[in-house]
Amino acid sequence: MIVWLTSSCCVSLQGINIAGSSNAETAPPANPGMYQLDITLKRGHNLAIRDRGGTSDPYVKFKIAGKEVFRSRTINKNLNPVWDERVSLLVDSLREPLYVKVFDYDFGLQDDFMGSAYLYLESLEHQRTLDVTLDLEDPQYPEHNLGTLELAVTLSPKEGDFREAVSPRCRSLSLSLSSVKSLFWLPPNHPFEQHSSMRLSDVHKKAQLWRGIVSISLIEAHDLQPMDANGFSDPYVKFRLGHQKYKSKTIPKTLNPQWREQFDFHLYEEQGGFIDITVWDKDAGKKDDFMGRCSIDLSPLSKEHTHKFDLPLEEGEGMLVLLVTLTGAAAVSISDLSVNILDDTHERHQIRQRYSVLRSFHNLKDVGVVQVKVIRSEGLMAADVTGKSDPFCVVELSNDRLQTHTVYKNLNPEWNKVFTFNVKDIHSVLEVTVYDEDRDRSADFLGKVAIPLLNIQNGERKAYALKSKELTGPTKGVIFLEIDVIFNAVKAGFMTLIPKEQKYIEDEPRVSKQLLLQNFNRVRRCILFLINAGCYINSCFEWDSTQRSICSFLVLMSLFWWCGTLKLYMIPLVLLLPLAWNYILISSGKDTRQDVVSVPVIVYVSHGFINKLYAIQDVCISVQNALDEVASYGERIKNTFNWTVPFLSWLAIVALCVATVLIYYIPLRYIVLAWGVNKFSKKLRDPYTIDNNELLDFLSRVPSDVQVVGVISSLSLSPSPTHSPLIACWPPPL
Repeated sequence: MIVWLTSSCCVSLQGINIAGSSNAETAPPANPGMYQLDITLKRGHNLAIRDRGGTSDPYVKFKIAGKEVFRSRTINKNLNPVWDERVSLLVDSLREPLYVKVFDYDFGLQDDFMGSAYLYLESLEHQRTLDVTLDLEDPQYPEHNLGTLELAVTLSPKEGDFREAVSPRCRSLSLSLSSVKSLFWLPPNHPFEQHSSMRLSDVHKKAQLWRGIVSISLIEAHDLQPMDANGFSDPYVKFRLGHQKYKSKTIPKTLNPQWREQFDFHLYEEQGGFIDITVWDKDAGKKDDFMGRCSIDLSPLSKEHTHKFDLPLEEGEGMLVLLVTLTGAAAVSISDLSVNILDDTHERHQIRQRYSVLRSFHNLKDVGVVQVKVIRSEGLMAADVTGKSDPFCVVELSNDRLQTHTVYKNLNPEWNKVFTFNVKDIHSVLEVTVYDEDRDRSADFLGKVAIPLLNIQNGERKAYALKSKELTGPTKGVIFLEIDVIFNAVKAGFMTLIPKEQKYIEDEPRVSKQLLLQNFNRVRRCILFLINAGCYINSCFEWDSTQRSICSFLVLMSLFWWCGTLKLYMIPLVLLLPLAWNYILISSGKDTRQDVVSVPVIVYVSHGFINKLYAIQDVCISVQNALDEVASYGERIKNTFNWTVPFLSWLAIVALCVATVLIYYIPLRYIVLAWGVNKFSKKLRDPYTIDNNELLDFLSRVPSDVQVVGVISSLSLSPSPTHSPLIACWPPPL
């Protein structure tokens, strides 16, 4: 039933008070098949107490048809929170009410329920903003007063442009970022072709095409509030823009931290949006302390310009210093198989010209372009009780994420979609994941493959075996892909020496006994390698092998003679020798690289309920990550010289050759002076520069043994005989 509100009326429906006024009677429009629901979550009043301190940390969830469509930020220690958050939803039916639930956030524990209410969409007047007050209730204790929520709601029918955008006749249309507001794909025999509405699970997919990139440089903070007994704090910062989240590193024991970190967000809304920023004090073994919040409104900011902000912290003390830069949209696109740029000879030639060596110093961040054809999948796992699945495919490159339409009730779906991404880092891994769509809950995982961009053989259609989430074991089914990548090697080399793009914040690290043991064994292997090398050298002195000892003696004497005339340029020249030696061995068919063991599946240990368990968890996570760091860098140094990634090995050769020439022609004293002047004057030239280490940035692109295993397991069922699988593999950190 639809209730149309006329002048100065107030309607109460099951705890919902809708107040509004109108000067003219509004006639109900014809059923448009789709509606846009704009909601502003304003504030809460007299919410329930759930914490021992007499307060709560409330946040709000919106659900439609059992699926979560929105979650607000958490307001700490407040029973009268003010959110002022906006969200736009597309709904295909007004019969499904909006279910609003409020929770109290508890770190490490299950969040406490604070009340719920329903907003019946059939009761809303169209195309007018209404102020709504929701009375929160607990179904088990309906007599309890749990407070109220204030919303502003606007319901608008979607007609004309929307129908044209999702019409099945427009599937072959090539879509551009500047003209598309939402993107949907319709499979054959989709219900929309028989009815005038789409399934709710289709319209609630996250926005996929972004309109720009927001780069945030977190510089420093001043005069923060002391939260620890020693008069200091251990501050870190959290950023949030829509569903995108970042977390900075923790600076220990300071009230004036300096981070100098950079984070990139995708901007989906044309009008900008708000970046929510919170500052926290890290506490081992207990809940982190809230230190304040602030926000940035992106709508008035001009693009292609860096803006400096000195933001005072609300609900706390001190100030944050940030730099914010808005840039234009990234070049991504989606089309049907019949419409793709690289199949057109003229377009392909233009793209090759764009990334030719002659344009190596034009826009260094534009490294290349990759086109992914998602053809079909076969033999997928049955995820539904009917023995079928509703599969769709998600393609991810770094933080860029696009997805296909859903093929319903099919274990051998055909998508025939083409995805085009800009390449910002040639060492990125292309991840293709297949999910089963569920209307009333989150999608089920069906399988995944991870393909390094440098491992791609252009224009070859291959069948990839689907793997588990951790890429450690097989799952059922294969997926057919055809991938082309065009890039500029000079730009790729330069981008290797800068910090790589950080992934969005995902799950918090958990304690894993198996992962801890695995990382320990990796460190143990590296230490044993050094011990074995020492034993080998010692055996030369002991004359265990006469031939080996004689050769070692001659080499050692030559080195002693050479050291008398040692020049600095000879050091990078010596480092070229193991690269050349391993390349000769690999070319002759003698692969000296040992096989790496399989990675065990990670099993998460549940959280404890007392502070000691929190402390033990933090210590174990620190040890676990330290072991992983040490083992990874040891393996990456080894893999640099054994040609695990030919591109990086060639890049190392070029760098070492250039270093050899420079050191040969330029006296050492001038090189040291230039390095010192550059190091000391960097902050004077640019006070907000972000420090980085080119050598560590280079090594971060070299895969560890664990990452090599994950990529090898994702390669084609029948790898090319002309390429060694290990030589071509190199994922960045998973």
